[in-house]
Amino acid sequence: MSVRQSLLALLREGPRYGALLKADFEARTGGVWPLNVGQVYTTLARLERDGLVVGDGKPDEEGRIAYRLTEAGRAEADSWWLAPVGVAEPARDELVIKLALAIATPTVDPYAVIQTQRGATMRHLQELTRLKVALTAPLTAPPASIGVDPELLVLEHRLFAVEAQLRWLDHAEASLAANPAPRHTHPAAPTAQPAPINGTTTRVTAPPISHPAHTVPTGGTP
Repeated sequence: MSVRQSLLALLREGPRYGALLKADFEARTGGVWPLNVGQVYTTLARLERDGLVVGDGKPDEEGRIAYRLTEAGRAEADSWWLAPVGVAEPARDELVIKLALAIATPTVDPYAVIQTQRGATMRHLQELTRLKVALTAPLTAPPASIGVDPELLVLEHRLFAVEAQLRWLDHAEASLAANPAPRHTHPAAPTAQPAPINGTTTRVTAPPISHPAHTVPTGGTP
């Protein structure tokens, strides 16, 4: 998420101080990505350093300074709307990294990782579904304007992402079941060499030490 570009986009509508930028951003995105007010002011300071915003007048009675776009800031805000968001190199996903490491680590059960994550993801999906039901409940009075609710659009993006994660977990579990890990084998114990008896040596070969084979369950909780 680009806080920098989001603040520029909001300032495109007119001067605002930091706390108002934070409130406007969270209101328009349904509170999905809460901002720290300190992060907002740090970003504003960098934008001012880069010549994209300037303080708009004197502080108000509460000591707050509103910021407005410069011409360079206005141009960058306008260009952002038509610039595609990069998809070639997605952000690192902790779940993907965790499961990849679990599969490659003999002492970790990847099925347990999948089951734990699936349970948490299902609970989150149910919570998002309840939010959507509440958000789309019939209103007692007609809305002031007709159009797409940006908060609902953000919520639906989250729903799609959570559903995709569940499908990926199912795919990962099916792949593990179809391609079980190889059985772990251990080398045979060295051949015993007993002391000579009556001047002759009897060669005795010790049987290999038997270890329980590591098996991977075919699915579900091990």
